Amino acid sequence: MPERGQWFGGGADWPGIHSICVDPPDSRQVRVAVSCGGVWETLDGGETWRCRADGMYADFMPPDRRDDPNIQDGHRLVQCREQTDHYWVQHHNGIFRTVDNCASWTDVKEAGPSTFGFAVVVHPADGSTAWFVPAKNDEQRIPVDGRLVVTRTRDGGKSFDRLTDRLPTENAYDIVYRHALDIDDSGEQLAFGTTTGSLFISDDQGDDWQCVSTHLPPVYCVRFAPL
Repeated sequence: MPERGQWFGGGADWPGIHSICVDPPDSRQVRVAVSCGGVWETLDGGETWRCRADGMYADFMPPDRRDDPNIQDGHRLVQCREQTDHYWVQHHNGIFRTVDNCASWTDVKEAGPSTFGFAVVVHPADGSTAWFVPAKNDEQRIPVDGRLVVTRTRDGGKSFDRLTDRLPTENAYDIVYRHALDIDDSGEQLAFGTTTGSLFISDDQGDDWQCVSTHLPPVYCVRFAPL
């Protein structure tokens, strides 16, 4: 693809594919996210590709390139298992959602306490329900006010719950990497690990959390085993 020459590294020297979503009904339909290279789609098993990041914006770019789909820095792309046209992206400049198979993206402006972060998961049966672990901003990659929170929306980003029960409420410096938050197949259990070596789990969609460990190395990836 000629657009490939415009990609650049997001936090590293080279651009990288970090998210791959294979459409459950049709494995020939695949969407991938590149940092920094936008969201790309193939409908024919990789024979042809097109960029699908319209609606995203990159405030870190010059004004004339801000809305260019090809240089967007999505930190993580996830797809709802059953509502397969619903996707979420945690982006460098906020949270974006699509309900039309990535044809167009909507900016979610009010997530609180911040829309910056790396990790996102979506409920396997409800594309309007998603979870995030926000950080303060790009320049200060720590929780807002030193308080570790998980945010959850159940209405497609119109409103958010701040989930804090039994999470650190002060002096927290935990960041959750893009692959370090996961949800199980039932949509009830969540788990995430942090850069300070903490691992938290929830059995009730994040309403209450339990700390499993505080002495691990930085956690890069958390996954539930398939049922």
